[in-house]
Amino acid sequence: MRGDSKKGSLVCVGTGIQLAGQITIIAKSYIEEADIVFGVLPDPVAESWISDLNPNFVSLQSLYSESRSRKETYKDMVSALVSEVEQGKKVVGAFYGHPGVFAWAPHEAIRRLRAMGYEATMEPGISAEDCLFADLGIDPGASGCQGFETTQFLFYKHTLDLYSYVILWQIGLAGEWTLQSFATSKSNLEKTVSYLSRWYPLSHEVIIYEAPFLPTQQARIERFPLSELPDKKLQMSSTMVVPPLKKLELDEEGLKLFGLTVDDYKSTT
Repeated sequence: MRGDSKKGSLVCVGTGIQLAGQITIIAKSYIEEADIVFGVLPDPVAESWISDLNPNFVSLQSLYSESRSRKETYKDMVSALVSEVEQGKKVVGAFYGHPGVFAWAPHEAIRRLRAMGYEATMEPGISAEDCLFADLGIDPGASGCQGFETTQFLFYKHTLDLYSYVILWQIGLAGEWTLQSFATSKSNLEKTVSYLSRWYPLSHEVIIYEAPFLPTQQARIERFPLSELPDKKLQMSSTMVVPPLKKLELDEEGLKLFGLTVDDYKSTT
């Protein structure tokens, strides 16, 4: 049963990747009207901008530390959000990019509060993936697109579609399993190249992409052979895009299910 109107509430909003210009009107409104705003933002400039919208701003960036697991950091973020809602406040969690993409804490806080009967919702934001499609000129509908967190891809049984783009998020943390370090090693990147060579030749071109946080910055778009990955300087915001290895091929069996032949289909495209 939902709580009455006197109870607190939570809205997790996305601020977009690029400061100020990519936040939605409704997200900005929620921030301005909140009793308290918690933020996970990329730099002090972004935090200052949110503080101008609402002086009751609390940064959660200080919870990060190499001396503790990021799992503990995320749990502390959830606790901070939930605690203020329980005190009857209108709380906003402002997360850069999209609040539901590569962000466990907003989802968990919303799940927990809903289970307790509080109103808890999420508003979408422009994510790094949205910026990537725009800056690289990629239409995911053209040949398909797969996306994986890099370490999850390396440690779990995933199957790659060589006809589609493959996006490996957080390539700068490849193979980092302790959740304490904020960077990977050259050795881990060499192992990542070896793993990917199951599907791709070492000469296959890949792209490192980093979306700009500030209007004065330019996107990083660096193309090079897969073999050169271990020598590249990477950040936590770095993403690796692997273009398709093969061109799309029609599946005759699939076409037959719809009463079509290859020639039938080609005549309409």
